[in-house]
Amino acid sequence: MSQSEPLPHPHTPSAWVERFLGQIPKRSRLLDVACGAGRHTRLFLDKGHSVTAIDRDLSRIVDIRSDRLVRIEADLETGASWPLAGEDFAGVIVTNYLFRPILQNLVSSVASAGMLIYETFAEGNEKFGRPMNPDFLLKPGELLNLVHKTLRVIAYEDTVMLHPKPAQIQRIAALRVPAPG
Repeated sequence: MSQSEPLPHPHTPSAWVERFLGQIPKRSRLLDVACGAGRHTRLFLDKGHSVTAIDRDLSRIVDIRSDRLVRIEADLETGASWPLAGEDFAGVIVTNYLFRPILQNLVSSVASAGMLIYETFAEGNEKFGRPMNPDFLLKPGELLNLVHKTLRVIAYEDTVMLHPKPAQIQRIAALRVPAPG
């Protein structure tokens, strides 16, 4: 992106998410973890998917009206059990959020032939600003280790992004290969 091009709007969906969303079958059931203002929830609904949006505060998506939207207000960091135990989704999408105790739950929530699309800050981001706390920064290769022997990696990056602001990020798109037979 050149300096003269406008920067993406903060509510613009992640290019990483958009890149891999097309690999999820149409009209699938998706999970938007830590959905925030709903930039991805809105995208998924616009593409015809059903969405379960989960966040500790859903006030920023109250304007979304859809019979294909399930809202779950839950603080995933309280130590309570995973609120979606036993459920699976064709797509599990997480951006700009990390809480290590639920990482295995996220992988377990990916249905057969489903995809995990994950993008968040990584170690090295401290030099650019927040987050700086190591609890909120992925370690080198952490997403690869998370899906190892469980999901097939389609794409992975651990890189410095310059736009919309400089950040060290790690991201992965990984597929649960259907069991044979």
